Amino acid sequence: MQIIIVGLGKVGRALVGQLSKEHHNIVVVDMDPERIRNVSTMYDVMGVVGNGTSYSILQDADLEHTDILIALTESDEVNLLCCVIAKRKSQCHTIARVRNPVYSEERHFLRSELQLSMTINQDLEAAREVARLLRFPNAIEIDSFARDRIDLFRFKMPEDSDWFGRSLMEIAPHVKQNILVCIADRGGEITIPRGDYVVEKGDILTIIAMPGEAEKFFRAIGVKTNRCNNVMIIGGGRMAYYLTKILLNTGVDVKLIERNRKRCEELDEAFPGATITCGDGTDQTLLREERLDFMDAMVACTGIDEINAILSKYAQGKVKKKIITKLNHIEFDEVIESLELDSVIEPKYLTAQRILQYVRAMAESMDSNVETLYRLVNNRVEALEFIIRPKSRFIGVKLADLKFKPNTIVAGIRRNDNLIIPGGKDSFCEGDAVIVVTTNLGYQDINDIVRTGL
Repeated sequence: MQIIIVGLGKVGRALVGQLSKEHHNIVVVDMDPERIRNVSTMYDVMGVVGNGTSYSILQDADLEHTDILIALTESDEVNLLCCVIAKRKSQCHTIARVRNPVYSEERHFLRSELQLSMTINQDLEAAREVARLLRFPNAIEIDSFARDRIDLFRFKMPEDSDWFGRSLMEIAPHVKQNILVCIADRGGEITIPRGDYVVEKGDILTIIAMPGEAEKFFRAIGVKTNRCNNVMIIGGGRMAYYLTKILLNTGVDVKLIERNRKRCEELDEAFPGATITCGDGTDQTLLREERLDFMDAMVACTGIDEINAILSKYAQGKVKKKIITKLNHIEFDEVIESLELDSVIEPKYLTAQRILQYVRAMAESMDSNVETLYRLVNNRVEALEFIIRPKSRFIGVKLADLKFKPNTIVAGIRRNDNLIIPGGKDSFCEGDAVIVVTTNLGYQDINDIVRTGL
C-alpha cells in the first residue's frame, strides 16, 4: 500500500516504525530536513522536505498513486488542509490528527464535510483509556474487542494466590467463569501459554473475558474490582481536560492541580463541578494539604515524563487504588519497567495503534480482514480480531484439525454477542468475530494464522 505521512513528530515517527515493518511504500513529508534524513535512514522510506499543504510537495510525494494520506503535524489546521487538498486531487483515504477540543466536538461534521476517512485525537484517546482503567483499578491494561463486548485484562497475580505452582490445566476445573489466560509475562519473558504453563509468583497475566465474567473471576482470585470514586489529576493539559470531562459525567469527584494560573481559570470555568487548585503538583506540602492519602486514584499527566514518574513513585503506598502515569518518551523500555509503575499511558502509541488498525482494516485496498488490532506488552504481542467471511475455507473445520503457527492462539470467538472460549472440537461459523493472540507480528488475514493449507 502507498502511504504518505505528513509530520514527523512523536506520533509520526512511531507510525513510520510500525508501518515500515509491514512492507508498505511510505513517503514522509516534514519541514525539518534533519527529521527527514533520520527517519529515511532508519526505516528506508522516501522523504520529501516541505510543507504538506503545498500541492507541489504532495505531487513530489506521489499523491496521485497514494492510498492513504495521514496528517500528523502539530497544527490541526495544517492537518485538515493537507487532507482537503489530498482528497480534492486524488481518491486516497485521509486521516487527520485533531487535538483542539473545539474541533473534537465537531469531528462528525468535519469528517462529513471534508470527506475525511478518520480523525484522531491522541489526548482524547488517552483520556478514555485512563477512564477505563479507573473503572477497573486493578487491571494494568484493558483492551476491547467486538465493539466493547469482549475485553483483554492484563493484571498481576495477587501475592497470596493459591494458583502458584499449579498449571493452567490444573486450575481450569476450578474457574467457573468463561475466561482464558492468553498471555503470560514473567520477568519480561513473554509466553503464549498452553495448558502445561505453571503459574509463579510475580507473573503478569492477560485474560480474555466478557466484562461481567471478568469481575466475577477477579473477585474469585482475590483481586478487587471496585471503581474509583475520587481522582486527583496533576497537570492541566489537553488530556486532563478530556479526562475531567469524562469523569465528571460518570459521577467521579475530580481534584485537579495545575501550576499555570490562566489555565486554572480556564479549567475552573469549564468544569464548575471539579476542584481546581493552582499550585505546584510536585510540592509535597501541597499534596498533603490536598489530601492525596484520601484519594482512590492519582493521574500524573504533566508535560514532563520525569515529573510524572517521580510523582507516581511518591504516590505509591498513599493512593488507595490506582496510579496512572502519562509518558511521551518511552524509548527506554527497560528503565520504565524497572520503575514498577502501576499503569502507564502512552498517547503517541495509542494514536499510532488506532491509525494502524484503520490502515490494516482497509479491505478494499489490501488483502486484510483485520477488524481490530492491539499491540501489547511493549509492542511484543498482537491481539487481532478477524471476521469470518461467507466463503472462508475455515468454516466448519474443527480447530483441532488446523495447524496453527507457533506462538499463536485463538483466544476467543464472539458469536451472537456471546464469548466462546474455544476448544479443539469447536469450529468457525460465518460472521464469527475471531480473536487471535500472537507474538508473530504482522498478520493481515485469518489465513495467516495457519502454517500451510488446513
